[in-house]
Amino acid sequence: MNSELPIPQGNYVPAKRHGSLIVTSGMTPRREGVLILTGNVSSAAPLDDYREAVELACGNALNAANAQLRKGERIAAILSLSVFITADPDFTAHSKLADFASDYLRDRLGPQGVGARAAVGVATLPGNAPVEIQLIATV
Repeated sequence: MNSELPIPQGNYVPAKRHGSLIVTSGMTPRREGVLILTGNVSSAAPLDDYREAVELACGNALNAANAQLRKGERIAAILSLSVFITADPDFTAHSKLADFASDYLRDRLGPQGVGARAAVGVATLPGNAPVEIQLIATV
């Protein structure tokens, strides 16, 4: 897992903690502040074409959450996962694309990595990103 902290693209923090809850900002598939993929998710392309972008966005969110942990703590569970997808109008596999993020979290956190989820199609995302991911976790 890449442990780099995501670079904010505006006036916000990557994650905020209150008590045992950690809420992340929406994270796009940026590596060192640069999007690795742009444009709409197309129904004509294989879903695997978007796996790396979804996993990177999810990894950025998990890294932001982990940065809020104190010594000896760990993420106990992902309570909520929101996956926003800039999709062509005929794209309908939002849930299958979001499964890449759920799988990523389960692989790193075990069964507690899978929580409630929303997979939402949107018209645009910052920087023309294809996906944005936001987490709510508990310690």
